[in-house]
Amino acid sequence: MQGFEWTLELRFALALGLGFLVGLERESSGADRKTGRVFAGVRTYTIISMYGFACAWLYRIDVTMALPVGMLSVAALALVGYLAKLREGRVGWTSEIAALLTFVVGVLTLLTDIWVPMTLGIVSTILLSEKGDLESFVDRLNKSEFLAVLKFLVVTAIILPALPDQSYTKFNLNPTHIWQIVILVSSIGFVGYFLTKKFGSRLGLWLSGLLGGIVSSTAVSIAAGRVAQRHPERSFDALQMSLLASSVMYLRILVLVWVLNPVIAGLLWWKCLLLTGIGIALTLWGSGRSTASSSDAHISTLENPFELKPAFIFAAVFVLLTVATAFAKQLFGSAGLFGLSFVVGVVDIDPYILSLVHDSGHGPLIVMAVLIAMMSNTLAKGSYFTVLARDRRRDTIWRYGLWALLHIPLLFL
Repeated sequence: MQGFEWTLELRFALALGLGFLVGLERESSGADRKTGRVFAGVRTYTIISMYGFACAWLYRIDVTMALPVGMLSVAALALVGYLAKLREGRVGWTSEIAALLTFVVGVLTLLTDIWVPMTLGIVSTILLSEKGDLESFVDRLNKSEFLAVLKFLVVTAIILPALPDQSYTKFNLNPTHIWQIVILVSSIGFVGYFLTKKFGSRLGLWLSGLLGGIVSSTAVSIAAGRVAQRHPERSFDALQMSLLASSVMYLRILVLVWVLNPVIAGLLWWKCLLLTGIGIALTLWGSGRSTASSSDAHISTLENPFELKPAFIFAAVFVLLTVATAFAKQLFGSAGLFGLSFVVGVVDIDPYILSLVHDSGHGPLIVMAVLIAMMSNTLAKGSYFTVLARDRRRDTIWRYGLWALLHIPLLFL
């Protein structure tokens, strides 16, 4: 809108247009079609918006009571209409509230930046027109998922702004930066959960592996091992699921590293892509042996999409590993850092790798430590699956073992 002058005439036309838009939706939606009675239609909503514009004009020429009186008069008309509906046994405030909002939109077209009334008018029309879809969504809404969304909002909108944005101790621990990392990782896991929930049960183990790897490839490998243990006829599909999730891990880590430290990502990107390609090739090797039907296969890699406790644990682990990494480099040099990388790789490697790349120096050293952690994590996931899926031990050992060995030459490139 910059460079374009919204004259009074254009603002008046916009007020009429937005009122007409809301009225058109109300009349075309079939509200009260059974009785033939409608609270207001295209003409009425357009007039209400124009009435709001006129009240705003009077307010600008110092008739200060025009706005409150105008708002009260529209509210009174809406109340009369609602009471009339109640006497006929009909309920619902939607049209009446839309009338009040249309008045406000008419006022704002004159008094504020033009994007405000445009946003209110268009969004309200969308909400009014999507009643069926919204009600269907509410019917399908899982309470735990709704609570998870609220908790995620607590983490992002309440906790983050309250944290101090400054460094503490000689390790330069910044609470705001630490929590931003928690939000970043949680966001990826959050999206992965809902993608898995929506598509995993329809497209089987393979898609569950791809989407589950966004959340936690380790959790997917364990879950896949349990499927192979309980259903031996599906063990090869389960192995492929585990390998796919592990392949996605490299891409997930690359995205996280790129957001936090593009310099390290510039050194790491082609190695992560190569290891992803190797994982996919190992997944597809012998895929013709698949015997299970995947139409109804579904693996849930998360019991709950988001909890506050894991977020706090992640932050604590991140801080501990940041301090441990600094001590390892100080006391033992690069050998200590590499040893720590191999040990930590047995468990969840995200907080450790993010603590590494948070340091802007020693790029090649950090890349080697990241690769060692990923190699260790790959071996660990292969071990988990081997223990659970005994009839697939040979396939699992050579695939994961070869994959882990191929990390070694990349350490020196």
